[in-house]
Amino acid sequence: MAKYQLRITALEILVRVGEKGGFSHLLIDQAIRKQKFDQRDEALLTEIVYGTIQRKLTLAYFLDHFLDSRKKVDGWVRWLLYMSMYQMNYLNKVPDHAIIHESVEIAKQKGHKGISSFVNGILRSVQRNGFPDLTEIEDQSKKLSVETSHPLWLVERWIHMYGFDTTEKMCHSNLQHKPISVRVQPLKISREEALNRLEEEGYQAESSIFSPQGINVLSGNVLKSSLFQTGMLTVQDQTSMLAAEVLSAGPEMIVLDACSAPGGKTTHIAEKMNNRGEVHAYDLHSKKAKLVSKRAMELDLTIVEAKQADSRQLAEVYEPEHFDRILLDAPCSGLGVLRGKPDIKYHKNVNDIETLSVIQRELLEKVSALLKKGGKLVYSTCTVDKAENEAVIKEFLAGHEEFQIDREFVDELPRDLKNGDGLSEWGLQIFPYEYGTDGFFLTRLTKK
Repeated sequence: MAKYQLRITALEILVRVGEKGGFSHLLIDQAIRKQKFDQRDEALLTEIVYGTIQRKLTLAYFLDHFLDSRKKVDGWVRWLLYMSMYQMNYLNKVPDHAIIHESVEIAKQKGHKGISSFVNGILRSVQRNGFPDLTEIEDQSKKLSVETSHPLWLVERWIHMYGFDTTEKMCHSNLQHKPISVRVQPLKISREEALNRLEEEGYQAESSIFSPQGINVLSGNVLKSSLFQTGMLTVQDQTSMLAAEVLSAGPEMIVLDACSAPGGKTTHIAEKMNNRGEVHAYDLHSKKAKLVSKRAMELDLTIVEAKQADSRQLAEVYEPEHFDRILLDAPCSGLGVLRGKPDIKYHKNVNDIETLSVIQRELLEKVSALLKKGGKLVYSTCTVDKAENEAVIKEFLAGHEEFQIDREFVDELPRDLKNGDGLSEWGLQIFPYEYGTDGFFLTRLTKK
């Protein structure tokens, strides 16, 4: 492996994410497969890339204190400095002098002597003077934005929606690692047996409160476990497991999953139905619909039929009132999953949210006509924005007297979730700080 390969790879990924809009989790996976890093290097690469992206606005604020504002700096050089400062400020395993030496060498390889001298000068200055004190920022919103690296417009929007305290807790929790969670395939193995097997294989794991099938893996790469390799486990965030739990689909029902990729919720529904009945899964992209089929096959679930379609046009495929249950896990801004996909917070804006809320309302309008009388429809998103959650439901109900919120879903929630900060007349908003999970919204409607 070439000298400094790990940090050169980290830099290449950061530039592709930061300058070209690539997705960090996909690029990290590709790099790990291509470079054949060992487990320790895999972990360090992931830490540097995610950490640098996660803290980008904080690092930019730091860098501005050491940079002449008139100096033009190439994108890759800026990312090299961010990456170096991230390691110097947030990681303590590598001494500063080693980080500086390596960064200067990378600058020399990728640029020229002038750039390497510039990088050396900045990083030596940081080492000498220390990082700026964030407590000196007087404006509370700006301070929260800089210290937790959330764009100011987003911080201000959340403060307007939820108040400062909730926003502050949300922003800080988005910087924390969350444990990976998995779901057992109950037709193959019980949760208890799975927990015992994982323990035998050296994993540290515990039951999830969100689903009787859920397990939180606290240490170890569960993707390498024998249970995952043999189709007994599915990786899924705990909050996402709630969708199928609340849908309450049973054997022999006819169920629609309107926006199904990548298939975690679809396969969970099929498991809850004991693999008896029909699950019709749709996605806008045929490639993603194929992923859903593949996931169902890996779990030996035969009742899932996944196809490509725009779910707003399913009235051309099915008669009205065809389905017993409908899950609409609507496309959303993803502002609830910033722990795992930190790049999202820099790429989204208010217009994106407004555009998505229109699509969400259209989808709900169209698929709701396919629900039988007495049937149940679950609407869910992985965002914490009221415009995509409460407002969508409020507007839909105002125009549809035949629908109402099915309050019984609250009674069916796990006990711990009934006292959450986000339970309202419109549904359940889970905030990322409450249970160390993704942010998630869901509600259940019933047709009179």
